Amino acid sequence: MATAKQIQFRLKQAKKKLQRANKEVSATKANVKKLETQLKKAKAAEKAKKKAAPKKKAAPKKKAAPKKKAAKKKAAPKKKKK
Repeated sequence: MATAKQIQFRLKQAKKKLQRANKEVSATKANVKKLETQLKKAKAAEKAKKKAAPKKKAAPKKKAAPKKKAAKKKAAPKKKKK
């Protein structure tokens, strides 16, 4: 069976490990929050940019030039099989 000192040592190590993990979680949460804020701002800016862009008037359509009719070539007669 483990002695009291061994158990205390293991307990101390486990607490350190937990503390380190909690710091990582806190840092990650802060980073996620920061990135979400940036995304929100970027979306708002993009939306505002679309609204601010003036609408262009449609240019008058040009009439298509009449197509030239290609002279049809007569198909060569098929060769008969022997």
